[in-house]
Amino acid sequence: MSTERKVAIITGASQGIGAALVKAYRDRNYRVVATARSLEPSSDADVLMVPGDIADRKTAERAVSEGVARFGRIDTLVNNAGIFIAKSFTQYTEADFAAMLAVNVAGFFHITQLAVAEMEKQGSGHVVQITTSLVDHAIAGVPSVLASLTKGGLNAATKSLAIEYAKRGIRVNPVAPGTIKTPMHPVETYAQLGALHPVGHIGEISDIVEAILYLESAAFVTGEILHVDGGQSAGH
Repeated sequence: MSTERKVAIITGASQGIGAALVKAYRDRNYRVVATARSLEPSSDADVLMVPGDIADRKTAERAVSEGVARFGRIDTLVNNAGIFIAKSFTQYTEADFAAMLAVNVAGFFHITQLAVAEMEKQGSGHVVQITTSLVDHAIAGVPSVLASLTKGGLNAATKSLAIEYAKRGIRVNPVAPGTIKTPMHPVETYAQLGALHPVGHIGEISDIVEAILYLESAAFVTGEILHVDGGQSAGH
């Protein structure tokens, strides 16, 4: 078994940005470990499907250990899995709070800790988080306290990780999207959501994929929050 080809772990890989990332990394000849709660079987021998809840450390353990067992290494982790619940702050339930912490924070912690431990062994690696521009630019009418709490935490943690591992060959960056055309947003909301962005429309999945692929090859970039948000974070 050759271990020369690079290997990427993609979380939340069943649809939307995650599924597009699996294809994009395969197009770059990466082997891919894809994880999500439910996954369609793949006939591609270079894609390892690991179904499970990312909030459960056992899922992270399987994704990393099975990836190393099959492909020999871990080079990239894209923490794409996440949930967004838009409610007025006083309307959030304990279940909402627990769910967002579990997926957005615990999910990040478990798999990132395990993947970085593997990257350390080879002295190189890259970790990307998908966060949100709402962290930097809250919008009236888009209640997002729990998104800001959890994804804002990932932005801060990214900078800390980037500095901690800078001399060990591991880069860490977040991509902070605006609203993107994914299954999360019904088509009938596109125009209204587009008006929240200075460019006048929402983004495409390809915009986020291309940003992540840029970071993949940007050897001198670490700890950088890359906003892909149609100008949303810059102002209105």
